[in-house]
Amino acid sequence: MRSRDILLPSGAALVLAMIAGAAIAQPTPMTITPEMVAAAKKEGKIVYYTAVDVKVAEQIAKAFEAKYPGVSVQVERSGAERVFQRIGQEYSSKIYNVDVVNSSDAAHFVHWKREGWLAPVLPDDVAKHYAPAYRDPDGLFAAWRITLSPIAYNTKLVKPEEAPKSFADLLDPKWAGKIVKAHPGYSGTILTATFQIARDIGWPYLEKLALQRVMQVQSATDPPNKVVSGERPIMSDGTEYNALLLKASGAPIEIVYPTEGTPLVVGPSGVMKNAPNPNAARLFQIWSFTAEAQQQMVDIGALRSAHPMVKEPAGRKPLSEIKLMKDDPVEVDKQVEEIKARYTRNFKT
Repeated sequence: MRSRDILLPSGAALVLAMIAGAAIAQPTPMTITPEMVAAAKKEGKIVYYTAVDVKVAEQIAKAFEAKYPGVSVQVERSGAERVFQRIGQEYSSKIYNVDVVNSSDAAHFVHWKREGWLAPVLPDDVAKHYAPAYRDPDGLFAAWRITLSPIAYNTKLVKPEEAPKSFADLLDPKWAGKIVKAHPGYSGTILTATFQIARDIGWPYLEKLALQRVMQVQSATDPPNKVVSGERPIMSDGTEYNALLLKASGAPIEIVYPTEGTPLVVGPSGVMKNAPNPNAARLFQIWSFTAEAQQQMVDIGALRSAHPMVKEPAGRKPLSEIKLMKDDPVEVDKQVEEIKARYTRNFKT
């Protein structure tokens, strides 16, 4: 996603560089060395907790395993909020299972940094190429992936001229009982999107949307599938990358970038401080941010990258042409429980 066109388009500047806490000594950028690879192979595996779609995560894992035979990737995929809860429970109990974590809720890294649960691993590519807005100043994490949370519709059930163009359009009575959306209590993407929508449009909008007899699902990956199946012709939120993958496969889905702005969702990755396989974890983290791996992430997963050397697939609308809302993980971290509680009061499962 950011090939060149993402260089901080209007309203898209993230605040990853503002993540709480006093700055510590800047870690030395790390490159992959033969010694690191040998040590990683001796450990033999990494355990990867991630909120990215499981098919995408497994394909990325296979690409890594092909690059570094002898180091397997154990993918543990769940919704970002579930991943967050799991790590909290494990670390509170001094159980250390996870090596590398990727979340669609950047606020999680605010919390983990504050708790001292992240290890400083600054990939050389991040140090050289990533804008400060997309990396932690202390080298504890960086934006591995970026996606959006747009509107979408089933092209067999909705004519283009009748499709909603804005979030406000979703309040039209004709869409009552025809909308699907995901839940911020499960999905980090939707928690982030809910925060941005509530901040920029207001909670009254979400309260009115809740009266539209919305189908409530858990993961942000679910709404595009519901739209394609025809269970609901419209999604009010969900993952852009899943919609793009479905569209590329020939499924009847079209994306709408709302006129009010589209929520921008950053998914950082980091190495856990007590990683049981620290050398393999460092190898995976550093490789994940190379131009080669980032290009694979974009090509395989239809995600967007903060690496300026990554090229966007032909035909994809560049971020520079999309009005974007602004991510603010520090504020999300402060408001997370309030967002979930207020949302749940309005949207009934």
